[in-house]
Amino acid sequence: MSEQIVLVGFGPVAARLIDELLPAVRLGQVDLTVVGEEAEAAYNRVLVADLGVGRTTADALALSDAAALIADGVDVRLGVRVRRVDRARQQVVLSDGTSVHYERLVFATGSRPVIPNLTGINPDPSSPVLPAGVTALRDLRDASVLRAAVDGGKRVVVLGGGVLGLETALAAAEEGATVTVVHNGPHPLGRNIDRGGGAVLAASLRQCGVRMAGNARSTGVEHNAPDGGFSALLLDDGSAIDGDLLVLSCGVRPRTELAEGCGLSTGTGILVDHRLRAHHEPHIFAIGDCAEVHCPDPSCADCRTAKGPSGLVGPGWRQAEWLAEYLTLLATGTPEEADTLAALPAERSSVIVLKARGMNMAVAGDNAAEPWDDEVLSAGAAHGRPRLQIAQWADPEHGRYIKMTTRGGVLEGLVAVGMPRTAAELVGLFERGAELPADRSLLLRLDGPDQLAASGPADPAGTVCRCAGVSGATIRDAVEGGCSTVAGVSKATRAGTGCGGCHDDIRGLIEEHFEPAPAG
Repeated sequence: MSEQIVLVGFGPVAARLIDELLPAVRLGQVDLTVVGEEAEAAYNRVLVADLGVGRTTADALALSDAAALIADGVDVRLGVRVRRVDRARQQVVLSDGTSVHYERLVFATGSRPVIPNLTGINPDPSSPVLPAGVTALRDLRDASVLRAAVDGGKRVVVLGGGVLGLETALAAAEEGATVTVVHNGPHPLGRNIDRGGGAVLAASLRQCGVRMAGNARSTGVEHNAPDGGFSALLLDDGSAIDGDLLVLSCGVRPRTELAEGCGLSTGTGILVDHRLRAHHEPHIFAIGDCAEVHCPDPSCADCRTAKGPSGLVGPGWRQAEWLAEYLTLLATGTPEEADTLAALPAERSSVIVLKARGMNMAVAGDNAAEPWDDEVLSAGAAHGRPRLQIAQWADPEHGRYIKMTTRGGVLEGLVAVGMPRTAAELVGLFERGAELPADRSLLLRLDGPDQLAASGPADPAGTVCRCAGVSGATIRDAVEGGCSTVAGVSKATRAGTGCGGCHDDIRGLIEEHFEPAPAG
């Protein structure tokens, strides 16, 4: 008798779970139903901005083939919403009037864009009404709106100074649009980067052709375009920023409404334990942006400092891979046998990477302390912890900045702007928990002219694609096996199918073998 699994959501994290469950589906051990609200199968939502500026195609973004999944025995239902979950009957009731029975239910509902409460925009987060000329740049249709603006050389206003907003702004500016980023705070990435790094980042964005409007609080939108669409973003000081398209990039919020509707516990996301099971409900699981790992045990040390969903695709993919193995064990054995599987390891602090033509930035961990904050640096010393140490270097004129926060010689936080080789080395040290050299200036020299001239492509021994956890050696094997484009490497190894920040490194490994590499 096969195990009946229903998967609600069909985004990148759901696609990875499906891929990992396919062997059990083909063997008849699992009966899998996938419910997707969009008409399309899973695609890489992180790269929608690249699609919107014409740098990639919808086919290149695709992560799943619905027809192939159906041929493998998966029940794929696209363009259908889940109305409610009946936990008593273990049924999912769908918008087309049908219902599906489940033995295991997995929420992979992801997140929805945060729509700011602005005059001229319906603030209802569950069903926002965005006027013409306003987009949250979340799906393929939104990408077509941005594409039309960029192709027409229109004025684009990006509201929000997070990574996705900045990447959208940089890409649109590079393709010829006039772009202004509006953010509330002295510098972009205010929640992730320190003051010095933020100031250098803002200057670098301006040098790349992006106008910056900082410390700006928006209040409403005007609709005075000839077609009645967006014409200006209004600010609280009475000023206005004119434009033809407003891109809302104000963060995301986990989609928990279905879980709440059937009585599951929620915090920021759907609360799950370290085996991704909903609290007090062994038949239901959650993964990805909608899942908040925070177990019910109040004595759990890991959960005391746990934060909500990361919003990054890499942690969601690791959850999907682990859960597929766990569900397969449940389908082929007993719950006791499945529980022998080691719990999902806790995620380390995420690394935030911003890459564009002409600029590079990496941020990780806690980097807020300054070298002269003696009280902050010595905090914890009374409990035997080593003192924090700060190494900092800035060259604002040339858009370069480095900050290393260490404890006992081990990186706890970093900021690197305009120093790609140093950034790559620091990120590797941070992810391995390795000690820095005693002479920190050795790291700065990695971006010196002599080092850059002698440097080759990405180090094959290290991890090149952090989202999918793919090493340079794996990519090189794929290239030697005949993959001559980034798209080909991605299909063979999954490298580059996440945030896309590793595409240049993949291309470098290809060019090492095929001089030069075709565009991918």
